[in-house]
Amino acid sequence: MAALAWLLIPLFAVVGAAIWGSWAQRNKTTGDVAELAGYARFRDAMERSHAGIDGADREMAPAAPSTPVRSSHVSG
Repeated sequence: MAALAWLLIPLFAVVGAAIWGSWAQRNKTTGDVAELAGYARFRDAMERSHAGIDGADREMAPAAPSTPVRSSHVSG
C-alpha cells in the first residue's frame, strides 16, 4: 500500500502540471480587444476636443501685418 501512495504523488504532480499548463496557455487577448477599443474612443475624443480648441484659437488670433517688418540692423 505504501508503494501505491508513492506512485500517486507523481501522478498528482502530472495532473496538476497539466491543469496549470492549460491555464497558462489560455487566450488572453479578449481583454486586450476591449481595452484597445476604449483607447481608440479616447484618442478620437481627444482629437475632437483639440480640433475645437485650435479653431477657437485661430479665430481670436490677431491678423498678420500687411507690410513686412524691416530690421534697422546694418551689418558692416
